[in-house]
Amino acid sequence: MSGHGAPTTGTEQLAAAGRAGLRAVIVAASWHQEVMDGLVDGAQRAAAEAGIAAPEVIRVPGTFELPVAAARFAHNVDAVVALGVVIRGGTPHFDFVCHGATAGLTDVSVRTGTPVGFGVLTCDDEQQALDRAGLPGSVEDKGHEAMSAALLTALALSGK
Repeated sequence: MSGHGAPTTGTEQLAAAGRAGLRAVIVAASWHQEVMDGLVDGAQRAAAEAGIAAPEVIRVPGTFELPVAAARFAHNVDAVVALGVVIRGGTPHFDFVCHGATAGLTDVSVRTGTPVGFGVLTCDDEQQALDRAGLPGSVEDKGHEAMSAALLTALALSGK
């Protein structure tokens, strides 16, 4: 299971992002609703811990559409959180979607200078996605991690 060696982010570190007045938006895919709802809830929980009131949630059809949505909103906020899930199937489609989303989100972040929290699950099966979605019984909360990473990066870049 991933997560081994991850940094610990305390509530005080996240609260500094809220005190700095940072703004965030969540762009989320629609496929695999149970997993996506868990990811969005985790991201919203991290934002609340930072004192950021209800970041806007923008839903797009799938993970491949996340980069264009992130690009649209990156200029208006301090952090974007991109949430999606791609589950391996029997065709190369998985590889194309994962590569496109990863390259696209990286490009948005570097080109705009706005941190993009990468909360895209790339899983071999649905159980792996459920284990990472921050749901009751999940061992990881990747939505919370993605929001925390984006806010802490935005805070570091702001110099506050």
